[in-house]
Amino acid sequence: IPESRHLAEEAETFAFQAEIAQLMSLIINTFYSNKEIFLRELISNSSDALDKIRYESLTDPSKLETGKELKIELTPNKEERTLTLIDTGIGMTKADLINNLGTIAKSGTKAFMEALQAGADISMIGQFGVGFYSAYLVEKERDKEVSDDEAEEEEKEKDKKEDEKDGDTVEIEDVESDEEHDYDKSGDKKKKKKKIKEKYIDQEELNKTKPLWTRNPDDITNEEYGEFYKSLTNDWEDHLAVKMVSLKDYVTRMKDNQKHIYYITGETKDQVANSAFVERLRKAGLEVIYMIEPIDEYCVQQLKEFEGKNLVSVTKEGLELPEDEDEKKKQEEKKAQFENLCKIMKDILEKKVEKVTVSNRLVSSPCCIVTSTYGWTANMERIMKAQALRDNSTMGYMAAKKHLEINPEHPIVETLRQKAETDKNDKSVKDLVILLFETALLSSGFTLDDPQTHSNRIYRMIKLGLG
Repeated sequence: IPESRHLAEEAETFAFQAEIAQLMSLIINTFYSNKEIFLRELISNSSDALDKIRYESLTDPSKLETGKELKIELTPNKEERTLTLIDTGIGMTKADLINNLGTIAKSGTKAFMEALQAGADISMIGQFGVGFYSAYLVEKERDKEVSDDEAEEEEKEKDKKEDEKDGDTVEIEDVESDEEHDYDKSGDKKKKKKKIKEKYIDQEELNKTKPLWTRNPDDITNEEYGEFYKSLTNDWEDHLAVKMVSLKDYVTRMKDNQKHIYYITGETKDQVANSAFVERLRKAGLEVIYMIEPIDEYCVQQLKEFEGKNLVSVTKEGLELPEDEDEKKKQEEKKAQFENLCKIMKDILEKKVEKVTVSNRLVSSPCCIVTSTYGWTANMERIMKAQALRDNSTMGYMAAKKHLEINPEHPIVETLRQKAETDKNDKSVKDLVILLFETALLSSGFTLDDPQTHSNRIYRMIKLGLG
């Protein structure tokens, strides 16, 4: 009996449990919106097969002892109008074929997942009993009966065409052993050559990003993390390298003359990093912890110190910075020089601020608004205002204690001091003081009670500047 006929006689036929018409209607009208879905389903099934054999190899290394590569190959053939999908996964036994391919919504993968509910870290979402049928959306029957001789001849002709198309003829040198040599007529040893065929397969890797979560973190490079971020977010720019730090790490890096742990709270990293409150600390090389989560405000209210170091907000009054004797002396001289201006500004602002002082934390900003030691920060005030069931009486005494600090080194403040000493009743002095205060409120994270008046004052100053 010819082999093909023998195999045909051994083949077994199994019928679907559901009627074919009902089956195809279920697939086309319920599960899939368009025909292209079939490719996703088949690739998903292949991916599940790879995951399953990878998981089983953890307890049975013989599953992958041959060292075969876990991969899925897609081979389109435009001439024959075929698309071949091959994977190196777990495969299916005869029993799997009968149980899974003949029953709708019966899935070997799903049953496999149910057996892994103890907590295995693996993703199996494919449905062999459904995804397989998606191939019927595009499959066309193409059976051809040929004799054994014809089949053998067609196979030879196919190999010949592939050799002519894909192969290149190259010459290589064959290094012989000492016992076997060919000699030319002159008696010189002649190197033996032979011709071989080299086949080149044009393959393109589609998923260039490897699953980093299955690898040892020590083996992953920063470049691979960057590529994974870009493929995950579709962002063409590099990720922002944000590093978390503990209080213990902070303390170990503190300077010798540093007594406190400095922090600042706010809405975003950019906001706190560009804040006027960190100017002096940044210049002095002192680290400031950025706290940008709402819960941080409540946390630092209870966490007062760590390993004997007080947690100090750089947005509150009385900020103590490491200073030498010369810096302290210079600061006292500035306080005396601007004492009169501070009194004038307090009189103009009246109850809007509790006091006006010379700052030791500013470098490039003319002024800022700080709060009392036991009062709310600007960020905490913002959080409390957003509460639907807030206590207005608490808002009254916690949010009112604001202090205005001025930068004696800034040219705006110096010019204002000179104008105030010339004529403290000058209307422009009052306008400038109020404008500085309202601008400081905004830059320090507070909100204005009357933004329209502030806008009109800005427009008036612009008009004066234009002449």
